[in-house]
Amino acid sequence: MSQTDMPQGENRCLLSGQQLESTPNMASPFDMVSGFIDTPDVPPPARRMAALLLIDTLGVAAGATRLDPSRIARDFVVDFHGAGSSEHAAPLLFDGRLASIPGAAFAAATQIDNLDGHDGFNPVKGHIGCAVVPALIAFSAALPDLTATAALDTLAMSYEIGARAGLALHATVHDYHTSGAWNALAVAALGCRLRNASQKQLREALGIAEYHGPRSQMMREIAHPTMLHDGSGMGALTGSMATLLALRGFEGAPAITVEAPEVCDFWQDLGTRWTILENYIKPYPVCRWTHAPLDALDGLMRRHDLTHNHIESLRIGTFAESAALYPGMPETTGQAQYSLAFALATLMRYGHVGPEHIAGAGLTDPEVARLMPRISVRVENRHNATFPQYRMADVTLTTTDGRVLKSGDTHARGGLDAPLTEAEIERKFHNFAAPTLGAERSARIWSMRDRLLEPDARFCELTALVTPAP
Repeated sequence: MSQTDMPQGENRCLLSGQQLESTPNMASPFDMVSGFIDTPDVPPPARRMAALLLIDTLGVAAGATRLDPSRIARDFVVDFHGAGSSEHAAPLLFDGRLASIPGAAFAAATQIDNLDGHDGFNPVKGHIGCAVVPALIAFSAALPDLTATAALDTLAMSYEIGARAGLALHATVHDYHTSGAWNALAVAALGCRLRNASQKQLREALGIAEYHGPRSQMMREIAHPTMLHDGSGMGALTGSMATLLALRGFEGAPAITVEAPEVCDFWQDLGTRWTILENYIKPYPVCRWTHAPLDALDGLMRRHDLTHNHIESLRIGTFAESAALYPGMPETTGQAQYSLAFALATLMRYGHVGPEHIAGAGLTDPEVARLMPRISVRVENRHNATFPQYRMADVTLTTTDGRVLKSGDTHARGGLDAPLTEAEIERKFHNFAAPTLGAERSARIWSMRDRLLEPDARFCELTALVTPAP
């Protein structure tokens, strides 16, 4: 019986103990996944999206270079994750010093994670690019002849693996785990493809990455924001280590999120549905759960030509996870990025929310602190019902002259339902990168978005721009 002939609802994957079995016309779950990793056959739209997400993520990394968590992570891997030889070393993003491949991936992922302006995928409530982009940069250090096409195809493949690993994990456990718990598998897949791992090595790498992936609880970080963020630093570290261990013969248990019968359906559309095209790009460097209220407020202020001086109060209707964000005036960048009221007050005050508002003097802005008590938040069941596929909210604004203005239900911008324009994405990139790198270097990196799509491009053309120190 072929897969297409199998009765609806019958499980198409076989797993028996530690060994997989298959019939002549039935692929094992690992066979399906490994075949895709080896030859993903990436369509041009997905490759173009990979180039865009890559450059956008590097812009976030540049903007995060001077944050305390970024500095600590880079210094830490130089001191404690050095490479034993040059062939195992990789330069740190926007730093230039060398560390091991896993160390470089960890440092860059931690750096990106702590600015929180990177892309994400709604159904997994988390982020893939934050881990796989640093891993791609780190592994490519030993591959000077890697073509841009091969790099982008590998990156697109890893997004697909990460998306399904995340869906499988969320469907089979009760806790809401951070992205590092599952994007470690995407990193392992990326590393194995770039290192031409055998099927056996790939299987071991996925198993190691899943077993050691950080099963950290996301809502703990929401309640007490810290430098841990979404666990992607540990995801990048674990996934990179899993690849390199497997290549040396280290064994791991089969990855349940890939091979268990109950997750089979999450993997059936590999190669037909390209989830990378469904990833959103953030316009603001704060938690995605704040974005729908921000967009609703921004729309009202623009339509009615309002400033913060015109606003008496805001009432926010949102989903429960958004309402649980940090309520007080933040003292750290982590708290600022996980604070709904702070983000809204910042938008009221400045008309936008940028990297400059969530660090340094932005954390002690007296006008923002004065505006925060004007904001109240309530949980709306209709917004709960659409989460995580959508991030919805509504805003009711009362002006100082007594008008009551309502936004209606609003999608967070940046995804398929409300995409950013190319001009907005480019402006975001330069707003993040230029203060650290300067306008000329930022422009050269942005231009690589198109250059990487040319047949003769080498990936090292990009890495030469993003690894030296500012």
